[in-house]
Amino acid sequence: MSSGRDRGCPRPCAPRASSATRGQVGGAAFALTAGAGGPLVVPAAIDWGRVQDLAVTWLPIVFMGLIAVVLVMTLRYMPRTKPQTLKPESAGSVRWDDVAGVDEAKEELREVVEFLRDPRRFRKLGARVPKGILLHGPPGTGKTLLAKAVANEARAAFFAQSASSFVEMFAGLGAARIRRLFRAARKAAPAIVFIDELDAVGATRGRDISGEKDQTLNQLLVELDGFSEHEDVVVIAASNLIEKLDPALLRPGRFDRRIFVAPPDLRGRKEILRVHARDKPLAADVDLDLVARQTSGLTGADLANICNEAAISAARDGRTVITRRDFDRAIERVIAGAESRRALTEHEKRVVAYHEAGHALCSELLPRVEKVHRISIVPRGRALGYTLNLPEEDRYLKTREELIDYMVVLLGGRAAEQEVFGEVTTGAADDLRKVHEISRAMIAEYGMGSELRAKQVPTDDYSLSDATRRLVDEEQLELAALAERRARALVSEHRDRLDALAQALLERETLERREIERLVGGGRRQHHGRASEHDTPRSPAAGAPALQHATATTEPSG
Repeated sequence: MSSGRDRGCPRPCAPRASSATRGQVGGAAFALTAGAGGPLVVPAAIDWGRVQDLAVTWLPIVFMGLIAVVLVMTLRYMPRTKPQTLKPESAGSVRWDDVAGVDEAKEELREVVEFLRDPRRFRKLGARVPKGILLHGPPGTGKTLLAKAVANEARAAFFAQSASSFVEMFAGLGAARIRRLFRAARKAAPAIVFIDELDAVGATRGRDISGEKDQTLNQLLVELDGFSEHEDVVVIAASNLIEKLDPALLRPGRFDRRIFVAPPDLRGRKEILRVHARDKPLAADVDLDLVARQTSGLTGADLANICNEAAISAARDGRTVITRRDFDRAIERVIAGAESRRALTEHEKRVVAYHEAGHALCSELLPRVEKVHRISIVPRGRALGYTLNLPEEDRYLKTREELIDYMVVLLGGRAAEQEVFGEVTTGAADDLRKVHEISRAMIAEYGMGSELRAKQVPTDDYSLSDATRRLVDEEQLELAALAERRARALVSEHRDRLDALAQALLERETLERREIERLVGGGRRQHHGRASEHDTPRSPAAGAPALQHATATTEPSG
């Protein structure tokens, strides 16, 4: 008989679960007993509605808490963007003597220096210093250097920050940084606030989808308007794209003065080279005036780089002075790129030699093109060879015939390939790009077409009719075709000189001016008719194309 124990069970065992509860896993707990003979406890089902209510209540709170933690950690470890601060007479200060080649801009800024030094003298006469000064021009012309020199000469604190660092991923951060920058400047007055790359936040409003840049610009306008007449704080900004700035920035009372900082002329380049070479030991054969003539069109930053590269070249060779050869290497490196070790096949060398000889031959035979200074088939950067032309003087205006001659020179390399090998290669890609830019500018900007004369046709104007666009394209193709015909005629007529130049290049790889004159023989330079009185001059602000930079045979970018 069973007495409440199962046989073989040494201690009281729980009764077996009834068939009604056997197999229930989810929705009910298993039966438990409190002791021998205890009653069977049947658990109640889990209240899933209650669980759902708790989840709906607490999960959003937990989620928002996690987001808050992430934001706090992001702000804590985000790089802090602080303005560069320079005190007068510090190690990083710049003097007027350190700034060369920008005499007009220096004269404009001297008044700001005088005001910050002695503001009472100006206020007695009812004059007020301009709140803002905008320096605009190509990169590398010395805009930042000018601002530092003004701060040092005026004995004012200098706060510099790039406009691109104002805007971050969080809304309102740019405006907050603007406020913090100007607050620090007011406390340190007299002070100069320098904002580089102003176009990063100063572009015309309404184009930013997020609105963050517009909000930052609005705060900048508020700060500019908030200056009182007795606050000795001047804002100097720099931009390479003044045409993209919002008109509200340029109105009087904000940026009162706009100063164009142009690339230096011959005299300016001489001064810049002397500034950067004054602490360098130069050999007796170094002629900085010659270097200045060889670097027409380059900026102050380029010239500083040339002086530095020349010093590196001398140190690399273990010499204690910098020679003329070091400067020649430095100019080649800055203009054409570093020398490459790539190996060309014999056929490719011949193609490159004839290509560069074609450029040089056309340059020597055309009357309105600068003389060739050097030809080389030594690969540099992406260029497999280059022809370097140097102007005898700085010029800012170009006639229609001069621009056509320039395109003839650019297409001379391609014409030489066609003349000698019966086919063209990809080496003229950069030449074709420049021909396209010049011919397009001649028609659309300078009114130098046969039908489109005395009229600008902005090709990005969507209101232009299809007929006008088609006419621009046709006139552009006509100019390019004219230049190509002239180039092919020149290399065909003077094939013997072309062969002589190419053969000398294959033997020596680099030819200098004296050797080029001997090979070409001082032949008659070809005239294709005089420039008519209707030739439209090229605008100096647009930057006339010049051959002082290398005309190169390039490898395809793809």
